[in-house]
Order: sequence, then structure tokens, then C-alpha cells
Amino acid sequence: MSEAPAPHGSELCSLRAVDMAGLVRDRRITPVELIQAHLDQIAEREPAIKAFQLVRQEQALREAAALGNRDDLADLPLAGVPVAIKDNVDVAGEPTRMGSAATQETAAEADDELVARLRAAGCVVIGKTQLPELAIWPFTEPAAFPTSRNPWHPDRTTGGSTGGGAAAVAAGMAALALGSDGGGSIRIPAACCGIFGLKPGPGLVPVAGGQQDHWLGLTAFGPLARTVADAALALDILAGTRTYRDPGPPERPLRIAVSVRHPLIGAKARPRVRAAVDDVATVLRDAGHQVVTASPSYPPALGLRFNRRWLAGIAQDARGLRTAALEDRTRKMARLGDRLARNARPASADPFTRSAATWFADYDVLITPTLTRGPVPIGTWDGKGWIATMLGVANWIYTPPWNIAGLPAASVPFGTDDDGLPIGIQLVAAAGGESTLLGLATQIEQLRPWPSLAAMPGGAP
Repeated sequence: MSEAPAPHGSELCSLRAVDMAGLVRDRRITPVELIQAHLDQIAEREPAIKAFQLVRQEQALREAAALGNRDDLADLPLAGVPVAIKDNVDVAGEPTRMGSAATQETAAEADDELVARLRAAGCVVIGKTQLPELAIWPFTEPAAFPTSRNPWHPDRTTGGSTGGGAAAVAAGMAALALGSDGGGSIRIPAACCGIFGLKPGPGLVPVAGGQQDHWLGLTAFGPLARTVADAALALDILAGTRTYRDPGPPERPLRIAVSVRHPLIGAKARPRVRAAVDDVATVLRDAGHQVVTASPSYPPALGLRFNRRWLAGIAQDARGLRTAALEDRTRKMARLGDRLARNARPASADPFTRSAATWFADYDVLITPTLTRGPVPIGTWDGKGWIATMLGVANWIYTPPWNIAGLPAASVPFGTDDDGLPIGIQLVAAAGGESTLLGLATQIEQLRPWPSLAAMPGGAP
């Protein structure tokens, strides 16, 4: 029986990254064909979305052609797969703008270690993606560069700070994205754009820039992808391991706690989001897991303790930049952060880190919403001062406690809100529980599959 013809053109853009790589390894398609298909998708969708800070059209095609001539192509786990790199990570020959006019246009001399690992696995860097200035906010609306728009609806946010990366993956313009998460910056855009995003625990994936830590230990780097299997393989590559790829559903019933309680007093999830959490709890209970309603004890001052580290980290990132060119909000936050940095302690020293570890002795996974509602309208915080903006976003997100606690956490798409936009469900595990999260996310994906690509308004893929 003859082999079915390989997908071609735009069909390639909806495949799993693992399947793209398989086609390239088997030489059923060339890396150039795969990259050209994604460049064509970028030409079609990027003008309306603005996910990219820059697209490496000529360089990506040149690198794909060289990849196709390699003798070891069959050994590369991500052969030919287009990856989008957040523009706070160095890519050789390209500037690293960090969403800010205060940064230099000088090209980076070398790839960051994370980029080098992705390239060594066969990835082709197709572009660098937009972020808010210095990766500060959970929306991607930098003053110096275009606003990134949600591929599900152009008037809604992509989330942030890896907003451009999430939009690129959701729209089929890249198969994978590399992101960073200092308070939810992988999970929030994953939730807004209807894809899967994983924040690993500290120390598993190196911090970009060769730093020991970032934002006093709050930040981790990790993958965004349309499928759990793609993210799991990317995590292995980024971590330099062979532990996480090819995840399957959990082999035993898990002890799962479910909570819609927000970390901040007074903040509440919308009814449709609460219903999604109830629904996922039912699905997992029916699958044989032990599911109970239980909430961690969030200290009333936890938000303030996060903010001290966040502001101190912003001040560190702003040092050496042209202060006058920073956004007004950023400039004020960096000034305050400089003062707070004198007494700031690493996240690992926070009492919540210990109490969370104790709480997880009774549970394998905690399930919460990722956000209190779906993606908010673009411009929601236009013209607001940094305090009003900070308070507004804090009431929207469930993510920061797990950066303080240093625990692995992910966002899984699960249903849509009243406007037909994605809802994200957050999964959190104890330290070292990345495999547990990937296994449970795989089971959710199997039981409740989500769309492979974001639909344009009107329903067109």
C-alpha cells in the first residue's frame, strides 16, 4: 500500500511540532518547505496580529536549507521546527529590545544558551516576539512597538509578557515559542490564546543571559505550544534531559485539589470560568482521580511580598538603560524598586515557599483558574498609573503565588467564555512535579481536545 502524501502548505502549520519534525527526519518534507509554509502563514496573519518584533525570513530559509543538507538530520528531535524566541533572549545577529525604546539596536553577538539548545535539536528560529517593556505586564502593549493582538479576536489582549510568542503559536506562525514567567508570563498568554504553557520549577531550565536567577528567583523560562507533547519535548531540550518527552496520562489516580479561591481577598472568577473549573474537576473525577475542594492558605501580605521582588527585579533590568526613554510607569517602578532592592530577599526565603511545600504533601496537583476572566480588551490599562495598573492586573491573575513558591505550574485550555474566547485552567504541582503536570495535562487534552489553531473572527482557521 502506498504511503499517504505528506501535508503541504498551510496544512503543515496546524501539525504538532513532533509530527513536523518526524516528516523532516523521514525526508518526506524538507526544512525549507516547512519554514516557507510558516513564513506564508506569517505573511497572511501577522499584519493583523503583530506577534513579532522581527521575522528572520531570509536567515530562517538559509538555515533551513543548511539543515536539510546535514547527515545527522534523522537524529534531531525537533528537525526543522520553527521556533519563536521572546525578545528578552539573545539570538545571534539580532537586537534584543525587551519591548523598550531604552534598549540598544545593537545585534547580539551570540545565541543565548537556551537558543543554542533549541538549534542543536534542529529548530529554526523564525523570529523574535513582542513583549511589554522589560516583561513587566500581563498584556503586550509596549509604547515603543506595536500592540500584539489576540488571534481569536483582534480587540483582545494576547496576555503577557510572552504575548507575542503565544499569539504566534496559536495562529500557526510558529510551532513552539520560548517564554519567560516571573509572575505568570507563560501561563497568562497561554490562557488568553488557547494554547498550553509550562513554567518549570527553578533550576530545571537555565535562566537566559547566563544569570543565576532573575527577579530574585521569581522567573523561570519554558515552552509554549499547541499540544502538551510538543511542550514536553521542548522542555527536555531546554533542560538538557530525556525525562519529559512522550508524556502519557497518569499511571495511578492522583490526589487533586480544586480551588477557585483567588489569592487576593475580594477578587473572584467569573461564572463561566468557575463553571470550567467545575467541569474539569468532574472530568478528572470520572477518570478515576481523587478530586476534592481545597485551597492553600494565601497570606494576606503575599501580594505585597511578590511586589517587592517584582519591583526590585524591574530596577535591576532597568540599570544601564536610557532612563528617559523608559515608559513613565516603568521609570517610576524602577525608581521604587531601587529602594526596595536593598532589603529584598530571594523568593526561596519567603515563608509561603515552606507552607506551600507542606500543603502539597497531601496533594499531587492543585487546579485553579489561570485568570478570573478571558482575555481583556486591548487598552484596558491605557493611561493608568503603575499602581492602578498593578491592582487591576493583580485581580485578574491567579499565577504569582507559584513563582514565589518556586513550584512548577502550567495553563491548559479548557472551554471558552461568554464571548467564545479561550479559558485557561492552571495546574500546579509540588517541587519536581513537572512530569505529573505533563501527564495530567495530556489526559485533559485527550478527554477534552482543544482547537489546533486559533480561529479568526468569523470562524475561519
